[in-house]
Amino acid sequence: MSRIRRVRVDLDERSYPVLIGSRLLDSVGDRIVRGTGARQAVVVTVPPVGRRYGSRVLRALRGAGLRASRIDVPDGDATKNLRQVARLYDALLERGADRETLLVALGGGMVGDLTGFTAATLLRGIPFVQLPTTVLAMVDSSVGGKTGVNLPQGKNLVGSFHQPSLVCADVDTLGTLPGRQRAAGFAEVIKKAAIWDAALFARLERSAEALMDLDPALLPAVIERAVRIKAEVVSRDEREQGVRMLLNFGHTMAHAVESLCRYRGLLHGEAVAMGMVYAARRAEELGLTRVGTSTRLAELCGRFGLPTELPGFERSAYLDALEVDKKKRDSRIRFVVLEEIEVFAAIDPRLFTAREIG
Repeated sequence: MSRIRRVRVDLDERSYPVLIGSRLLDSVGDRIVRGTGARQAVVVTVPPVGRRYGSRVLRALRGAGLRASRIDVPDGDATKNLRQVARLYDALLERGADRETLLVALGGGMVGDLTGFTAATLLRGIPFVQLPTTVLAMVDSSVGGKTGVNLPQGKNLVGSFHQPSLVCADVDTLGTLPGRQRAAGFAEVIKKAAIWDAALFARLERSAEALMDLDPALLPAVIERAVRIKAEVVSRDEREQGVRMLLNFGHTMAHAVESLCRYRGLLHGEAVAMGMVYAARRAEELGLTRVGTSTRLAELCGRFGLPTELPGFERSAYLDALEVDKKKRDSRIRFVVLEEIEVFAAIDPRLFTAREIG
């Protein structure tokens, strides 16, 4: 087996490892048993991922002595809702789920969010493990304990902080991802580099095309660095009271776009790319960001095949969508402002007003 990279998310008694490497799905059962002591495991996935990897994961779980079964949920972010959570509650209780039952999220960010929220709320909290199969889930959503579902009014408006017991990122699963899904995941790598690590940003600028081709000499190290950034931020601010809010760079407008698109036809990373570039452009115009920063962001996003222009919804529609953003404080919408690549950002409510949207 190739080298396994390990990153620790340090949260005292809630600490856990993130493993990055090849063929990790085949050994996940033993790792789960050693790390959690669970007796039953239920894999939650979507049909395309389940068909490709479900049997391997179930075999690994059963080989480690766990009672294991699988539940499929419909694919797509529109699935991430309270109706689906209720269906999962019913299915899990029918399987005799108790506090020694462990949920296994096998898939992308939607599966991780949905499974994590179900684990956080069933029986006042049961353990879960993340097995991310997309770039976005590996570098971002599987790490940090944010779980949640969407409401018609907005993205992730119902949720909980519930840390996984283990994250296993098997990079072999990325080989079957469509190019658009790969690119969407790299939007989150670009975001972390922009707010935290100029050297990583420069590495992405040097190697965008090779990374999109999943170059094995480059990809694991880039994923590891992105995970380390997320782990460092989360370890300092688990519940987003301070520095963790920097990870929302590009997300305020991204969530508005996703809501306006009704969570269909647009990938989360695509919306984040639009949001980052738009925020940087507006901040440059207001003198809050170094001129040229938005151009670097837009050019790098473009090399990964990411869109950088907002859809042409009416200004009033954007304002209505922004009004329900969960990061709002004192009736003011708060945006993360990037001063320049890597230079510490700030939360600034001045960035957008009614006259500036558009």
